[in-house]
Amino acid sequence: MAQITSKPFGHTGAGEPVKLYTLTNASGAYAEILDFGCRIRSVFVPDRQGVPGNVVLGHATLEEYEHSGTLFGAIVGRCANRLGHARFTLNGKEYRLCQNEGENHIHGGRRGFDQFVYDSRVEEGALVLRRVSPDGEEHYPGNLDLTVTYSFTDQNELVIDYRAVSDRDTVVNITNHSYFNLAGGGSALGHVLRMDAGYYTPVDGVLLPTGELRPVEGTPFDFRSGKPLGQDIGADDEQLRLGSGYDHNFVIPGEGLRRFAEVRDPQSGRRMTASTTLPGVQLYTANFLTPAAHTMTGEPCAPRCAFCLETQCYPNAMERENFPSPVLRAGEEYHHITVYRFDTV
Repeated sequence: MAQITSKPFGHTGAGEPVKLYTLTNASGAYAEILDFGCRIRSVFVPDRQGVPGNVVLGHATLEEYEHSGTLFGAIVGRCANRLGHARFTLNGKEYRLCQNEGENHIHGGRRGFDQFVYDSRVEEGALVLRRVSPDGEEHYPGNLDLTVTYSFTDQNELVIDYRAVSDRDTVVNITNHSYFNLAGGGSALGHVLRMDAGYYTPVDGVLLPTGELRPVEGTPFDFRSGKPLGQDIGADDEQLRLGSGYDHNFVIPGEGLRRFAEVRDPQSGRRMTASTTLPGVQLYTANFLTPAAHTMTGEPCAPRCAFCLETQCYPNAMERENFPSPVLRAGEEYHHITVYRFDTV
């Protein structure tokens, strides 16, 4: 059971106080969580020599979290990823959302779940963060009561437990937008990814899934045997050109909490394994990060300096009947778990 401490982390532009929580396990490894956006600010775990280092991109100041637009470590919702034409139809009624990426809606809108301070409490060695998103916020229906619980085990497992309930039928797709670099800096293209996904969802010119479930076999999207992220990222492939690299949803086979990916950094020896109860994961190779954003240590970011494994429902699922539905019915519980485990090889 982690020891949890907290300290002030400044005030938002609106004057709200923000806390930084530190979850430290028996070995001394620790994770830092902000109650602003439920953000994972850092995860310090040892390399193969036993030297601790941070494997998550984070900012030094609250102002950067409010204004950088990077979504570093944030909880994203009410509906993560993209919704085509910024609208959906539910129970015969059309809901129009804000268009914050061209004609589309992405990551919850102008003020998504990443831009709020959550109520917080420590409970049985875990950090519990809660917020009620009111009916009509960003034009989504229903009062959505969301709880995100973080725990950090003695096995260096960072566990994210999502629970939500609404008083009206609504659309819910929550993810965490952490950027990982197991080396602690530099390019992430040397990281070796093995992912148990035989299919992915190809996209159109505005990065919306076409509805096809395309086999990865024979394509740059085949990570089933493991390969460096940079091995095929520059291949002559239409999908890679559309995403400026990997920015695609992969289909995770099976049900329940199951391991779907392993990432190794040959340089440090660190390994991350990822498990989830969700049906998909967005592999994003930080294609659009720029030096305008800085890490906690003040270093400028660069494209492909990190990677994301954002567990989720498939993007734009409201327009694709063959995709798992993101609809949450009134009174039912949305409950999903994602686990990132760190060790060395």
